[in-house]
Amino acid sequence: MNIGDPLGDMLTRIRNAQMRGRSSVSTPSSKLRQRVLDVLQREGYIRGYSEIEKDGRRELDIELKYYDGAPVISVVRRVSKPGRRVYSSVRDLTLVRNGLGISILSTPKGVMSDQDARTENVGGEVLCQVS
Repeated sequence: MNIGDPLGDMLTRIRNAQMRGRSSVSTPSSKLRQRVLDVLQREGYIRGYSEIEKDGRRELDIELKYYDGAPVISVVRRVSKPGRRVYSSVRDLTLVRNGLGISILSTPKGVMSDQDARTENVGGEVLCQVS
């Protein structure tokens, strides 16, 4: 199956699984998806993930996180899309929900959260926002 927006597909799978109350969800593996999941895990939005082999294909099994029965991720939004890329300098990075959420950026120094980008003083492509 050919997916036009692999990162958007992964975020939609996470959103749908949390609406159904699933404990985990699987998605095809890629380096970009792994780096985004690393940021989500570091920031405490998911429990973790593991790479598994299924029918000769590598997949990522993502363990979702809940608090008092409600998903930790309340909103996940794709910002930069294949049809319209969104870039931001470090000065133009805005706070997500007044600092309660994060933006995930793809920078020359790797995929990182907006707070890490401010610390590293680097801008880049705003992939998504999570809160």
